[in-house]
Amino acid sequence: MLTKKFLTDLTYTLLGASIEVHKELGPGLLESVYEKCYKKELMLRGINFQSQLYVPICYKGVELDTELRLDLLVENVMVVELKAMDAIAPIHQAQLLTYMRLLEKPKGLIINFNCTNVFKEGQKTMVNDLYALLPEF
Repeated sequence: MLTKKFLTDLTYTLLGASIEVHKELGPGLLESVYEKCYKKELMLRGINFQSQLYVPICYKGVELDTELRLDLLVENVMVVELKAMDAIAPIHQAQLLTYMRLLEKPKGLIINFNCTNVFKEGQKTMVNDLYALLPEF
């Protein structure tokens, strides 16, 4: 059963993995480099994920092939978007919330590796209405 505690623990694990990658590589690389290293770190930690997952778009009852892809779906419950930008912009937050809604996932995480401190300025955690429906433990 999915709980808020499980998602909180998973979030801390994912942030720990991002801190490890950032500690090893630092800022200034391409997003694709961080993605490969982050996926390796998740594998080392035994975390299940799917990468570059296609997000289905259903428009007026018809599923459309839009080529829309998210970076990672972790443990089939959390959407993770990786960035290597100057800052996390409102459009990145909107993108994450949309992926969460389309996939019916309660929590998401944006990780931006192009910063000084991933934990303080390089991450944004978001929840939606589905999160409120989950039990605490």
